[in-house]
Amino acid sequence: MLKLLVGLGNPGPEYEDTRHNAGWWWIDRVAGDLGVTLRPERAYFGLVGRTSVGGHALWLLKPTTFMNRSGQAVAALARFFKIAPHEILVAHDELDLPPGDARLKRGGGHAGHNGLRDIHAQLGSADYWRLRLGIGHPGVKHEVVHWVLRVPPAGDRAAIDAAIDRSARALPLLLGGDVAKATAAIHTSQPPRPKPPRPTNAQGAPSGDTPP
Repeated sequence: MLKLLVGLGNPGPEYEDTRHNAGWWWIDRVAGDLGVTLRPERAYFGLVGRTSVGGHALWLLKPTTFMNRSGQAVAALARFFKIAPHEILVAHDELDLPPGDARLKRGGGHAGHNGLRDIHAQLGSADYWRLRLGIGHPGVKHEVVHWVLRVPPAGDRAAIDAAIDRSARALPLLLGGDVAKATAAIHTSQPPRPKPPRPTNAQGAPSGDTPP
């Protein structure tokens, strides 16, 4: 049972609509769906809300420490309420997925993501769930910092919002413990590639056939 949902981002109006705040966009959507109001909590270094699902407490958290100190907020709340790493889900932007894609996984490395890196360090564990929201990659490593801190074009934002919508609608399955169905609902299904046309002969008929 998940007990803590976290959305990663940076505070301040200048960052509000940038790619790095995709995790914040997700937690705002989930808070709206659950009817939860997020309020500043100095003890947990972020905006915090609480609700109950299936008779169990569920916390929502938006760290306001800036991305590279996200673990300070996550660890403070998790330790106080005795929430184990495997009971935490962190939603974050993902360079290695295109806009519109989303992936759910448990554990693994931080892949250079500064928010995940600090959560690893502060929790002392990588055994938490991640919701990876694709934002695409600029194509060259030295552009990554500028890329994540820029506002995506309208088409990319619409695709990211679609992934947020899909994953938010799958959250009740995940909270209910049905990881397989939640994963199937969240992950983008790629349409089958169209078959290439059959080669034709000189008369324009498919190869191997005789013209009428």
